[in-house]
Amino acid sequence: MSGRLPTIFISHGGPTIVIEDTPARDYLKTLGNRFDRPRAIVIASAHYETSGPQVVRDPHPGMIYDFGGFPRELYEMVYPAPGDPELAADVGRRLSAAGLAPSFADQRGYDHGTWTPLILAYPQADIPVVQVSVDPERDPAYHLALGRALSGLRDEGILLIGSGHITHNLRAFFMRGRDPELDRNIVGWTEAFTGWMHDKLVAGDAPALLDYRRQAPFARENHPTDEHLMPLFFAMGAAGESFSAERTLDWKQMGFFGYDSYLFH
Repeated sequence: MSGRLPTIFISHGGPTIVIEDTPARDYLKTLGNRFDRPRAIVIASAHYETSGPQVVRDPHPGMIYDFGGFPRELYEMVYPAPGDPELAADVGRRLSAAGLAPSFADQRGYDHGTWTPLILAYPQADIPVVQVSVDPERDPAYHLALGRALSGLRDEGILLIGSGHITHNLRAFFMRGRDPELDRNIVGWTEAFTGWMHDKLVAGDAPALLDYRRQAPFARENHPTDEHLMPLFFAMGAAGESFSAERTLDWKQMGFFGYDSYLFH
């Protein structure tokens, strides 16, 4: 199979996405059939945070169970996909050429923002994976540039993925049903925010999206911190100077915790 691959933004959910029967799990299980099989994957997870860009060149990444209090079977899962040090070096060169000054991690396992979607989409674990960090202190424009520096990899059979969440207010998630004022408002907050994001993504309105903190309705309520939305900008940038966006999953857990996912062509 051949052809230019899309780039992807995934709302990866909690680790139980792997074992719970939900539309999000169903979607991820079909993801690998939506386009050509990649020769490798480069993924930016919201759970890999560093100051400045970092690239993993570990040839045999292990597992990071970066969660607590979940079913035992999740801690027994292994995703044995290999790394790709040669591709990691190429990623580093491309980031350097864009003035982004990357560092490298010689050893780092797969956090749940990486292994949970991939174990569903590519369960054979036979596609090499290179991880790239996000920087929680940097803005959407930085993450757009991070993705854009790697956009040429699309023509080389590399799948570029941003793994985060379209909404990520965990306090609201855990307070649902215990705070009447929150319950009255949270569905509206989510609908307004995800609707605005969808409209701007489909319109290709990068300036508005980069200014989402100021322009999007209820940005703070949906993202008290930025890190889980930054992979969206990575995927958007990785699509190149111009893009078309397609929402491939539109589902809200409990009516408000958004799992929207997008392909960028």
